[in-house]
Amino acid sequence: MGKIRLFTLFLLSGSLLSITFTTHAQTENTIDLNGIWEFDQTLEAFPPKDFKRTCVVPGLIHLAEPRIEEYDKFFKRPVESTFKQQHSLLDLDYTPRYSWYRKEVFLDEEFRDKEAIISIKKSQYVTQVYVNGMDCGTSMECYTPIEFPITQYLKYGEKNEILIRVGERIYLPSQATGGTDKEKEHYLPGIWDDVSMKFSGKLRIHRALILPDVEKSEITVKTQIRSFYPAQLFYGTSMYDSCKIQIDVFRKDNHEKVASKIIEGSAKRDNLTYFETQFPITDPQLWSPDDPFLYIAQIYISEENQVSDEFTDDFGIRDFKVVGKHFYLNGEKIYLRGTNVTLQRFFEDPECSNLVWDRRWVTQLLGSIPKQTHWNAMRICVGIVPDFWYDIADSCGLLLQNEWLYWQHHGWDDQIRKEYTDWVWSDGNHPSIVIWDAINENKHQFIGNMLIPELRELDPTRVWDAGYMEAGDMQTDEMDEPHPYMCAHPLMISTDIEKYLLESPYDLGKIGLWPEPVDNIPHAKSAQLVNEYGWIWLWRDGSPAKLTKKHYDYFVGEDATPEQRWELQAYWLQLETEWLRAERSLAGVLAFCLLTNNYGYTGDYFTGNIKDLDPTITLDWFGHCFSPVAVFIDMSDQRYFRHESAHTPGAELMFNLVGVNDFGSEKSGDITIRLLDDEGTQVYSQVSDIEIPAYGAQFKPVSITLPDKPGGYLLLCELMLPGSKEPVISRRYIRVGELAEYGFYNYDLN
Repeated sequence: MGKIRLFTLFLLSGSLLSITFTTHAQTENTIDLNGIWEFDQTLEAFPPKDFKRTCVVPGLIHLAEPRIEEYDKFFKRPVESTFKQQHSLLDLDYTPRYSWYRKEVFLDEEFRDKEAIISIKKSQYVTQVYVNGMDCGTSMECYTPIEFPITQYLKYGEKNEILIRVGERIYLPSQATGGTDKEKEHYLPGIWDDVSMKFSGKLRIHRALILPDVEKSEITVKTQIRSFYPAQLFYGTSMYDSCKIQIDVFRKDNHEKVASKIIEGSAKRDNLTYFETQFPITDPQLWSPDDPFLYIAQIYISEENQVSDEFTDDFGIRDFKVVGKHFYLNGEKIYLRGTNVTLQRFFEDPECSNLVWDRRWVTQLLGSIPKQTHWNAMRICVGIVPDFWYDIADSCGLLLQNEWLYWQHHGWDDQIRKEYTDWVWSDGNHPSIVIWDAINENKHQFIGNMLIPELRELDPTRVWDAGYMEAGDMQTDEMDEPHPYMCAHPLMISTDIEKYLLESPYDLGKIGLWPEPVDNIPHAKSAQLVNEYGWIWLWRDGSPAKLTKKHYDYFVGEDATPEQRWELQAYWLQLETEWLRAERSLAGVLAFCLLTNNYGYTGDYFTGNIKDLDPTITLDWFGHCFSPVAVFIDMSDQRYFRHESAHTPGAELMFNLVGVNDFGSEKSGDITIRLLDDEGTQVYSQVSDIEIPAYGAQFKPVSITLPDKPGGYLLLCELMLPGSKEPVISRRYIRVGELAEYGFYNYDLN
């Protein structure tokens, strides 16, 4: 959605001579309604007699003060983790209520001759607006902007009462677009994005979409114009009004104007009218993770030489597409490396508080941490985020796969079309969003084969993902999202894990091995973005998540310390990341996940209070296995998995190293192979070098002499790249000789 800026116009002979603007929270035509609202809840759909609470907007009802009546039921802190596979939306442990927001707004007489709307960027679930006691409308949309015309209900020179009612998730009508999340237990309602009152003339810019074409060095601007003129009442009276749309483009860094275009047309009364135009941008500076350069588009609509409305938004000029099985950004192959954020699940976290709306905190989450971890991409998973999150991603150069909350089916086709179409219109100016993700782990014929082709016409600058729909399910399958959760669900439900692992051994760390049922992934014809893997989740105190209790109980014991579990998680995820990144046919690898509910079915990679974003060692090791240039050890783990025999003391151990290179030029570096005993003492080392081709992999055979002493050993491969201060490290635990028990050295990166 458009940012709000203060502007001054000088009109002469119908032309816009000059424009100056500064960022501002409120313009002469927009009243910012964010902040503290009166708040309370009722059991029935009637407003409270008295408002005894307040609540901040944007936010959710957990931010109400004093706390809502059943706050503790929404935010439970279990004493210990227990296994649970899924949760039913209908299994409620609280009493559903209606949530009411109230605010009074004084309007000057200057607004009397203008048209007014209430704009709510995101509100969940089922939102109804009243102004001065009049019903302005109801919306079932939860993830796209909702707007209500309120002109006829306003009073000027005095205060106006705005009353907003928000329902519960179970009140969503059958038509509403959005699935349920079986790994989510509480759906907190509330107004969770910006709210404002906007004024315009009779013609308003309802939506504007700025789409780049790098090859032609031009942009396409699509607009929807809302006319507030009354519909035709009598035969022969006007149905349309002439208008002029001016589009100016500025560099964001110095506000230099680089392009301008004026188009003329007619807007249909009491309706939306579509306009489209193309024009060139001379020598465009392209947006990328390394150079997240932004432009500003200012759009004005006028009639009879009077400006009726304006729209301002940032955008970037970039090209993102699938070529063969890989993604290309601005004409160059790019491997996506990253993670996931599940914000709707994080809303359940007892420590969520107002962090979601804290720009400093979000900037660290989307900016600082990915840069430290060599991530260039992130999936916004099972539910989208507040609009300013995308602004931050735009500025930080983070590529986003933007996924609707659509896992289990919910919604009628016409409503899905309506909400998904507005989703593209409202979020489509963010260059960070490169993939529209319509479905998670499911299939939907209407979405995949009817709606997505329609939406590609609206926005041809991005790739579409449709969950588990593949080439045989879709007419045009650009990409798939395989989720190779190894040693996962079958182990989770197994009654005899030892027997299961004997029958289905897992070679954790063995590169190039793709057993059933994931053996089809390297051979798929479409681009393969692995955006989930790593069934080894922990809560932030080191307790197993609900889905992984059996894993940790088996591999490190029921009495394991948090440190032992974190060590297993970091090692497991490092080895699985190396396995996936070494498969160069994959278009990207995104670990699951960076942020979620601390007491949920999965977990994230932080410890302590989430406000501090204190990383576990898993994030530290991700900085190595996600390095754009790295060398991995091709060998199965022998510390946690015992199905392989121990190596013979004093023997020669032969294995491969696999170098990977995500850059478009050859890379080289020095390699040090080291072997450490269970005390951390080095017992062997050798030095060599490696050259890795552009975008490719390089296999390098290695032979080392094992020690004569039986025990558990840590094998390290350290790659030192030119100009680097620290090596990129790969590791494997091996067993030498036959012992009843083995000790292993936990390597400390610090």
